[in-house]
Parts: sequence; structure tokens; C-alpha cells
Amino acid sequence: MKYLNPMADLTFKKVFGEHPDLVTSFLNALLPFETPEEEITEIEYLPAELVPETPFKKNSIVDVRCKDKQGRQFLVEMQMFWSSSFMQRVLFNASKTYVRQLGKNAHYELLQPVYSLNLVNEIFLPDIPGYYHDYRIVQVEHTDKIIEGLRFIFIELPKFTPKAYGDKKMQVLWLRYLTEIDEDTRQVAPDLLENPSIKKAVEQIEESSFTDAQLFGYDDFWDAVRVEKSYISDAKREGKQKGLKEGLERGIQKGMRKGMKQGIKQGIKEGIQKGIEQGIQKGIEQGVTKGKEEERLQIAHKMETEGIAIEVIERITGLTRDEINAL
Repeated sequence: MKYLNPMADLTFKKVFGEHPDLVTSFLNALLPFETPEEEITEIEYLPAELVPETPFKKNSIVDVRCKDKQGRQFLVEMQMFWSSSFMQRVLFNASKTYVRQLGKNAHYELLQPVYSLNLVNEIFLPDIPGYYHDYRIVQVEHTDKIIEGLRFIFIELPKFTPKAYGDKKMQVLWLRYLTEIDEDTRQVAPDLLENPSIKKAVEQIEESSFTDAQLFGYDDFWDAVRVEKSYISDAKREGKQKGLKEGLERGIQKGMRKGMKQGIKQGIKEGIQKGIEQGIQKGIEQGVTKGKEEERLQIAHKMETEGIAIEVIERITGLTRDEINAL
């Protein structure tokens, strides 16, 4: 039996965006519910695209969006790369979802909580132990004082290592499902298949469950991931080189202004650090933007030459019909 990676866009949305029982189990396992009464019993899917109130603001799309009988809403995202703007985007989406519950005549006390669950396939907090990060709005002096309404969970998948199950058996099983299965898997661990929900989720990512067009899009997704990794790596290298140069120049200038040996030494150190940070960030942003656009055009051209329907090309690449015809 051959399987696809459950972290890919195609597979993740199929498993958790088309099967209410699976996303319910997944959310109950990974969200920080403290009592059985808090757990989700039934969900209703909502449009994943968060359309802005005015035509001048940009739409935002999450992987899965749903709500339960209590009216609580849940946003789920699978992120292959970490960027400094991702956390702000998560905050924006959750805040927009929370505010839009209010109609013209609604009252604030009717607002229900919004939970944002974000799985990241990169380490973004290297100095903080643990893979599970729970964010709430708390009072700084007394962290037990909480403003309810928004809750954010970030999971660093590369940090996850299975341990004793304890009270979090399903959390461990679901994270093993995401991190242990990929294209090289030929036999899934028996203890995963013993659980009915995990077994069903495994069946959804069997290669035979997908059409040729879907498999083509799946391969292109990973091609895009590899290209993006390459651009990020190149951008970091170029940014570091640029940062070193700018840092040296700034450091020397700052040191000369101090007019002392110690001033020059300290100024060079500070300038190098700041220059590296700014250079890397700028290089990454420019490299990723350029790389994504080129990759989308290449994918579209490749699909067009293979005779893939233009509607499928539009859906997979995000390009317009005019952009595809212009290739």
C-alpha cells in the first residue's frame, strides 16, 4: 500500500475538511480543553475563505474553518514554512472571525470563543522547550486573569517526539499520524490502525483514493515546497553576505564617531548584527516572492502541455484564465 503525506495541502484538507468526525477528534485531542464538557460533540463546516467587508481589503484563506453547537469557531492551518508574518496573519484571521459574529443588533455577551490551531513544520522557537505553545490574552502582573474570546495554539511538529500516552493519548496518535506517514511509508504502525479515527484518516491518504489530476497537483505542491526551500536558503545566504557588508560599514562608521577603540569594537558588533538581520529578512522576502511567482507559472505551463483542463489549472495554481492563456 502506498500513502501520501498527510501534511500536504491536498491530503490535509481532504482528511480534516471533508470528514466532520475526524476534525472533531483532531480538535478535541489538540485543543486545551480542561473538562469533558468543553469538548466538541458536533461540528458544522464554514467557508474557509474569510471575505473582507469591503472590496479593497485582501481575502484570507485558512485550511479548515468550522463551528460547534455552542457557536464556538475553530480555524485550522497547516504551515510548511515559518515566517515572521505568519503569527500576525493568524491573529488577523481569528480576530476577524470573532468580530464578525456580531450582527447589527447583537450583544457582546453573545460572542463565542474562537480557537486558532496552527501546525508548523518548522522550529520557530528554538530556545523554548516543548512543541506545544498556548497563547491567551492575560494580565501581565497576574496571568490567571484572562480576557476570554481568542485562543491560539501553535505546534512545532519537528519538536514532537512520542512519549508515554498518559491523558493525551489521542494527541500523540494524531501527531504521529502527521509526522510518521509519507510517500515512503509502506506499512503504518499497527497501534495507529487500532484507533478507528486514525485508521479512517490513514485510509483517506491512500494513493489509490486520488485521481490522476489530484496526484499531479500533489506532486506540484511538493515541487513548490522544494523550490521555496531553495529560494529561502539562497535568500538567507545572500542576505547574510549583504548583512555582513552593511554591518561592517555601519560598525566602522559608528565606531569612528565614538572616536575610541572600544567604540569601534562595539559599533562593528552592533552594526554587523543589525545589518545581518535586515539583510536576511529583505533577501528572504524578495527571493520567496520572486520564486513563488516563477514556480506558479512553471506549474501552469507544465499542466497546460499535459492537457490538464484550464479549470483545474486555475484551481491548483491560483492563476487567472487570461494569465494561463498568455503563457
